[in-house]
Amino acid sequence: MEISIVVPIHNEQDNISALHNAISTVMQNMKCSYELIMVDDGSTDGSYSLLAHLAKADPALKVIRFRRNFGQTAAMSAGFDHAKGDIIIPMDGDMQNDPSDIPRLVDKIHEGYDVVSGWRRDRKDTFVSRKIPSMLANAIISHQTGVHLHDYGCTLKAYRREVLDGINLYGEMHRFVPALASQFGAKVTELPVNHFPRLHGVSKYGISRTLRVILDLMTVKFLMTYSTKPIQLFGKWGLYTILAGTATGSMTLYMKLFDHFSMNRNPLLILTAFLFFMGIQFIVLGLLGELNARTYFESQGKPIYVVKDRLNLD
Repeated sequence: MEISIVVPIHNEQDNISALHNAISTVMQNMKCSYELIMVDDGSTDGSYSLLAHLAKADPALKVIRFRRNFGQTAAMSAGFDHAKGDIIIPMDGDMQNDPSDIPRLVDKIHEGYDVVSGWRRDRKDTFVSRKIPSMLANAIISHQTGVHLHDYGCTLKAYRREVLDGINLYGEMHRFVPALASQFGAKVTELPVNHFPRLHGVSKYGISRTLRVILDLMTVKFLMTYSTKPIQLFGKWGLYTILAGTATGSMTLYMKLFDHFSMNRNPLLILTAFLFFMGIQFIVLGLLGELNARTYFESQGKPIYVVKDRLNLD
C-alpha cells in the first residue's frame, strides 16, 4: 500500500459523498495503490449509514466507527493505527481541504521530507473567531517548539509511516505531530494548499479551542524538553528555592546576632521554612517524575479510543 488517507468524520453527512468522489478521482488519476480510511467519530446524523453504503461499492474505502464522540485527535489516531500505507495523509471531512493537493504533498515527500504540513495561506474562515486565534497559536507554538510553521492547525499533511509509529496522540495533540516528529530527527517542511469555505454542516471549532491548544502546548514543551529527565526541571527549581531559603535564613540569623532582633518576631524565619519545604517538594516531585517517565517509556501504550465496527478491514 502506497498511500493511506485518513479522514475524521463527525456529523458530515452532507459532505461525505462529494469528499469520497473527489478523493477517489484524484487517487485514481495518480495510478497508485491507496486506501481511504474514514473514522466516524460518534456521529449522530446519517454519516455512518452513508459511509456503510459507500464502503459496499468501494473496497478502497475503510470505515471505523466509534461508540461515542472521542474527538478529532482520537479519530486521527485510530486512522493512523489502521493505516497500511507508506505515506499517510490526514485531511478534514468538511470539504474545506482540497484533495487535488494530495499529489503535491506526495511529491514533496518524495523529495526527501518526512513531514509535509499544509499551509492555508488564503484561508476561507472568519477573521475574528478563527484566523486571529490561529495566528496567535501558530506564533506561540513555533516559538516554543522551535519548528516554525505558518499553520499548525491545517489537518492536511503528509507523513512517512515510520514518523507516526512512535507518536501517541492525546488531547488536541494531532496538530503538534510535526513538532514531535522533529524531536526524533524528522525533516519537516510546509506547502501552501487550497482552502475552501464550508458549504454544508456546522464547524466544530471556536475560540475556546485555542485555550485547550495552549494547555496541550505546555505538555508538548515538557515532552520535547524534559520527558526523559524531569528531575532536571523540578530539581533545578528545588535547588534554587533551597538557595533562596538559605539566603533568608542567613539574614534571619544575622539580624538575631547583630541587630538583636527576635527571631520569633521575624517574618523571614517563616519564609525560610516555607522555601526549604517547597524546595524539598520540588526535588521529590522531580524524583517521582523520573519514576513515571520510566514507566511511560518502558510500558506499552493503551489505545485512546474504542472501536465499535470495522468495514473492509482485515
